[in-house]
Amino acid sequence: MSTEIHPEEANVRVLYHNLLSAWNRRSAVDMASLFTESGSLVGFDGSQVNGLEAIGEHLAPIFLHHPTAEFISKVREVRFLSADVALLRAVVGMIPRGKNDIMPEVNAVQSMVAVKTNDHWRVALFQNTPAAYHGQPEASERLTQELREELKASKLADKSSQGF
Repeated sequence: MSTEIHPEEANVRVLYHNLLSAWNRRSAVDMASLFTESGSLVGFDGSQVNGLEAIGEHLAPIFLHHPTAEFISKVREVRFLSADVALLRAVVGMIPRGKNDIMPEVNAVQSMVAVKTNDHWRVALFQNTPAAYHGQPEASERLTQELREELKASKLADKSSQGF
């Protein structure tokens, strides 16, 4: 197995980071703008939304009426299905606004299919699936611990970038 990183992998990871960053900023416009015109979103609750415009319309009232929690993520894999199509798989936790720890009951597995057109990567499909691990409490606990370690590392990185 090669350890060589695909030259476009960083771009796919940046797209995913920008998607979660838009969520964390509660910006429906910014989040939707990262999708292709015919992109699809499958939400945590199973809701399915198709099309860039519909995705923005779906997200706007969520951000307006709910104090959405912020994502902390760990990318598990970026796999290229072709030169212009990539699958990114990640796990995420959510931190409620004003809190400093994740809510294990809403940990999730995320999948993103990205496509490259005109030298720009866009989201063709984004799916957010609960990491329920029915009957496997130890798997849920391992994921929670792993995400807490990511959160701790993220906080340390923030402090070091601020000169602390």
